[in-house]
Amino acid sequence: MNLNGKKVAVLGCGRSGIAAAHLAAAHGAARVCIFDSDPEAVCHDATVELIAGAGEKEAREFAPELVVISPGIEADKPWALAFTCVGAPIIGEVELASRYFNGRIIAITGTNGKTTTTALVEHILTKSGRTAKACGNYGYPFCEVALADAPPEFAVLEVSSFQLETIASFKPDVAVWLNFAPDHMDRYTKVSDYYEAKLRIFENMDEKQIAIVRVGEKLPPIKPQVIEFSAYEGSGLLRYEGTCIKQIDTVVADLAGTALVQSHNAENTMAAILACRAVGLKDSEIVPALADFELPHHRCEQVAEKGGVLWLNDSKSTNLHSTEAAIRSQNRPVILLIGGKDKGLDYEPLLPLMKGRVRLCIVFGQIARPLARVFAPHIETIRVGTVPEAVEAATRRARAGDVVLFSPGTSSFDQFSSYAQRGNCFREAVLSHLSTQPHPQSR
Repeated sequence: MNLNGKKVAVLGCGRSGIAAAHLAAAHGAARVCIFDSDPEAVCHDATVELIAGAGEKEAREFAPELVVISPGIEADKPWALAFTCVGAPIIGEVELASRYFNGRIIAITGTNGKTTTTALVEHILTKSGRTAKACGNYGYPFCEVALADAPPEFAVLEVSSFQLETIASFKPDVAVWLNFAPDHMDRYTKVSDYYEAKLRIFENMDEKQIAIVRVGEKLPPIKPQVIEFSAYEGSGLLRYEGTCIKQIDTVVADLAGTALVQSHNAENTMAAILACRAVGLKDSEIVPALADFELPHHRCEQVAEKGGVLWLNDSKSTNLHSTEAAIRSQNRPVILLIGGKDKGLDYEPLLPLMKGRVRLCIVFGQIARPLARVFAPHIETIRVGTVPEAVEAATRRARAGDVVLFSPGTSSFDQFSSYAQRGNCFREAVLSHLSTQPHPQSR
């Protein structure tokens, strides 16, 4: 991609936008400017030009020859389209970086499990002596990795549907499709739009590349070689039985005693094993790395256990499918804390799974009232306003043998700036209550 002498507009002044601006400048762009519609936007890098509070007028006046857009900005809206006034293409930061990164790319997508799988693949590659960086939607911006003085052998790239919307020639060596379930209905008008965006991960791949896919995903025909796995069905090259990942009847790895033993993380592990095999690693290099892997925070993370009650922080659960996976992985009675922003999702499909597993549901946040209407006729339900109030209610009702599962099932933006802030709020509330409360009641 020849940027020599060209004007480049970068939309959004977050870390990925700054990295994209530096990469474009490093490859000869005559002028690179970051634009942000927020008049209070601040760029924490004095070497990068920023126009805050930019409108369509500023976009047309700049008239760039390339537009690099942040994933949180919709490319088909008037503000973004104003930057294309002289016919400039719009690409994302991932697309830009892929044109200048000379290593191998393992790209991971799915509605849930992306971050854990991305972190695990990076961990395995690093422990085996390869150089790798987790990047994209998790870890570093991909442009930072591409711009490094000594780029790694592997970019382990978590890619969201938003990032895949703006690819053009992006072509991973290995693509991992973990799962698909409805999400982001506050951005997409139809589930099919979200699905089509996700499918773009395979768009430029051919028979020389490999796709790692969960059994039962019902993808359309794709060109790369497909290798399947599943923790819930008996087919696929790898399957999960007891605590063991098996290939036919041979044990590949026993996850007992690791952070990955729950079935949804076993699926992430199988995907990671197959991805690492696809780039040449042997099982003898892969399996030992599983023992000391630590899950990223806020993903069914154990916060505490007191009086026989286990408290789990699954704040990363921002959709129905992730909460379903978290509930399915429990083998103890569940007190479910669920709620947050109303994203227009239908929660009734959760009910068959919840019956017999969830003994109490505590709903909170903007969506609390609609959730109570769905759950209360079938499961005892308590409605509260905030996360600390939900923790207080769970503390009063928890019994020895319970697991209190904080798996909100929707985004955090009604009360928090991120799922991480929400998860930290839950953790702090739990530790505070447990330090002052007596042991939970016995059965």
